[in-house]
Amino acid sequence: MEIDGRKVTIHAADLDGFLKDSDKQKIEGANELYENSLEACKKIESAQSAAEKSAAEADLVESARQIGRYLRSVAALEERIHVYCYETPQEQHGGASRLIAKLRDPKTGHEEFLYYIQRAYELLFAHVFADASLSTKRSIIAQTPVTNPCRNYAVHRIPNVDNLTKDAVMCVMLRGALLPSMIISKEIQDYSSDNFVTPFALFKIKRDESKKENNMAYILDLDKSFFDFKELDGKDLIFADPMNATGGSLITIVNYLKDNGVRPKSIKFINVISALKGSLRIIRALPECEVYTLWMDPVLNDAAYILPGLGDAGDRLNGVDLPGNPRNMIQLIADYGANITNLYRAQVKKIEETVLG
Repeated sequence: MEIDGRKVTIHAADLDGFLKDSDKQKIEGANELYENSLEACKKIESAQSAAEKSAAEADLVESARQIGRYLRSVAALEERIHVYCYETPQEQHGGASRLIAKLRDPKTGHEEFLYYIQRAYELLFAHVFADASLSTKRSIIAQTPVTNPCRNYAVHRIPNVDNLTKDAVMCVMLRGALLPSMIISKEIQDYSSDNFVTPFALFKIKRDESKKENNMAYILDLDKSFFDFKELDGKDLIFADPMNATGGSLITIVNYLKDNGVRPKSIKFINVISALKGSLRIIRALPECEVYTLWMDPVLNDAAYILPGLGDAGDRLNGVDLPGNPRNMIQLIADYGANITNLYRAQVKKIEETVLG
C-alpha cells in the first residue's frame, strides 16, 4: 500500500500476494472452463441458421452447468464465502436467477435496473441478517386503517436482527455502492426494535481505468471521503457494492483503516455479483471479512470487468458523469429523484449530516 499525500493506493500485485497457490489454481480452473462459454458465445453471434444457433446455445447451457458445479465446489471449501443459491432452499433459486438475468440484460433501462437492485438487496438482507435471526423472533403490533367496529391492530412475528445490527456502520464505496448501502440501512431500520438508522462512512475510491487487470491500481481519495476512525473502531462494518470484481477497493479501505488503529468487530461485504478471484482475495487479505453474494461469476477480463457480468453497475444505477465533472455524494442523491429520496429519507439525512456536518 502506498500513501502519497492524501491518496492511498494499492496495486494488483499486492492483492495477488494474498492468494494461496491453490487459490490461483482454482482461478485458472475457472478461466479454462469459461473458455468454452466464450466459444459458445462467439458461435451464437456468428450463427447462420436457427440450427447453428440452437446448437451453440445448447453448448452454452452445458458450459454454464459445468461452471456452476465448479464454483459451488470451490465455495463449499470456504466458510466465509456465502453464495445465495448455494445456501438457500432450491425453491428460491429460480427467482434469484431470473433477477440476475434482468440485471444483465442490456435492454434493462435505468428505472428498471434500480427496481431490480432493490429487489436483489432485499433478498440479500434476508439471507445475511433475517435468516440468521429466525430463532429469535419478536412480536410487533401494527395499527391498521380499519376502524369498524373499533381501531384494529395486527400482530406480526419477525426475526429479531438487533444483535446483528445494533453496532452496524454502513461503509459506502462510491459511486455504485451508494444506493445499495441506503437499501441495506433502510432494511435494518425497518427490522430494528427502535427504528435504528445506521451511521454512514463514505469513501471516495476508484480504479485507475487506464490500467489492465494485472496491474490495476485502486486509489482512495481521503480529501473526498467522510469518516471518523473512532466511530468505526469495534463496529460491525457493512459494505454493500453491486459488483465484487477484484476485491481491490474493499481491501484498500479496510487495510487503511486497520493501519490507523481501527479494529472492526466484523466486516460483511454484500454483493449482487461476485467474481471468484475477488472473493478469494478478500477472504485471504481480510480474515475478519465474510463475502455474501447473490450470484458468483467465474472470471475477469483483462480490463478487470466480471464475465459474464452486467456492465458498469455504477453507470447503470447513477447514469454517466459528464467528462471532467464527476458528481459528489449530494448531487448523486439529488439525481435519484423524489421517489428514491423520500423512500430513504432517514438514510439521506444521515448521509447529509456526514458530508455537511
